[in-house]
Amino acid sequence: MMDTPKIYVACLASYNSGIMHGHWLDAARNAEELIADIQKMLAESPLKRAEEWAIHDYEGFGEAILSEYEDIENVTRIAAFMIKHGDLGGALLCHYTVEEAETLLEDHYHGAYDNEVDFAYSLFYECYDNAIPEKLMYYFDYVAFTRDLFTSDYFSVELNNKIHVFSAY
Repeated sequence: MMDTPKIYVACLASYNSGIMHGHWLDAARNAEELIADIQKMLAESPLKRAEEWAIHDYEGFGEAILSEYEDIENVTRIAAFMIKHGDLGGALLCHYTVEEAETLLEDHYHGAYDNEVDFAYSLFYECYDNAIPEKLMYYFDYVAFTRDLFTSDYFSVELNNKIHVFSAY
């Protein structure tokens, strides 16, 4: 089970003075609530007039990467995406925006397989079931077919000993 996305927000005035002050905050909510909690953390700072903050740690975002100064709107958008799509969503966010990853999952996802050859085999039989005599099937090279498919038409993401296949178009 995936952890709820959280961020550790630190007061930079405190940090720069050698004092650790910050809070772990639930990122899976609207941006206004998260910003209010960041302002509350700054108000509780041991240093007066603390204004600057940074994300110093995070969890529950899978393989997604947040920057120290990630926009809070983006943090909450990524957190919502992670809750909806789990670790596969996080793996996609390493290479795609939330919008691109959502499109991939909605329009281009072909499922999870043990390996790419299993996908190619499944695709071949889906397209040509009973169209080719069984005695000729022994001559078909599934490894070469797989290589050709994954050269330009498909790509995969490995996660939890499975590959997740997406069409590239």
